[in-house]
Amino acid sequence: MTTDVTEITVVGDDDTGLIARVTSLLFERGVNIEDLDQAVRDGVFRMYLAVDCSEMVCTEAKLRADLEELGDDLGLDVQVRFPADRENQHIAVLVTKESHCLEALFEAWANDDLGADIGVVIGNHDDLEPLADHYDVPFHDIGTESGAQNEERLLELLAEYDADLIVLARYMRILSPNVVFRYEDRIINVHPSLLPAFPGAEAYRQAIEEGVRVAGVTAHYVTTDLDQGPIITQRAFDVPDDADLDEIKRRGQPLEADALLEAVRLHLHGDVSVHRGRTSVRENGTKYQLGLPKELEEFTPDRPIDGITSALDD
Repeated sequence: MTTDVTEITVVGDDDTGLIARVTSLLFERGVNIEDLDQAVRDGVFRMYLAVDCSEMVCTEAKLRADLEELGDDLGLDVQVRFPADRENQHIAVLVTKESHCLEALFEAWANDDLGADIGVVIGNHDDLEPLADHYDVPFHDIGTESGAQNEERLLELLAEYDADLIVLARYMRILSPNVVFRYEDRIINVHPSLLPAFPGAEAYRQAIEEGVRVAGVTAHYVTTDLDQGPIITQRAFDVPDDADLDEIKRRGQPLEADALLEAVRLHLHGDVSVHRGRTSVRENGTKYQLGLPKELEEFTPDRPIDGITSALDD
């Protein structure tokens, strides 16, 4: 995504003719479509458009109003984000009970080292409300007694706080297509494994049971497929023979916070893009740690390699 495109997201119940109705409206107003992607999951329709409005024959306010009116007519939720809407970005952080990732985000924000404002913290439990209060950030508990989330309330809050990016800071709930489709490529999660290994719950426990020697963590974009979204950053650590679950968490949690924070920075600075389910890093990518530290390269063997046999050269 370039910074000068307007983004349009359309979400609602699947039906025939939806794409034609939206694209026809854009054509009539002189809006050029540069990219279009659509999908249907569990009966929910989603269409994302990146458009050029430089030669449109109406104002931005008129285009937004016309699209919203069309959405009302078709029973669709239509969101429009013009380039100016993205200048001051707002983050919504979703949490459960673990504090380490939220703490890292708050510390970076307090040190003016994040690139956006944390506008709201939303939890399915209220355990981390005191931490949000400490940083004077609104906290909303959308969970039931069992921790089940109220997704309707979640969507209301995300709209109310004008969230540009949603960060799942160890949020232990799965988001439905109704949420994910509205914020495609704008939801970042951290998972406690080197994905695609050990997706789903209890990833550290899975690593111990499989006897891995190296474990790790992954920050990735969220899709409707659990823990299969495009990978942004990863970190790895050794697993001693006698490591138990507590030891794995002690080693992994600081790296979870680090990988998540790096992924958030990459996204906010516009230095990562997604194409066909994979991320690529722009020219500024050298200033980020995407995987292992560069210092470890000197310990990585550089031979032998197929086709290069030094013994025959002597």
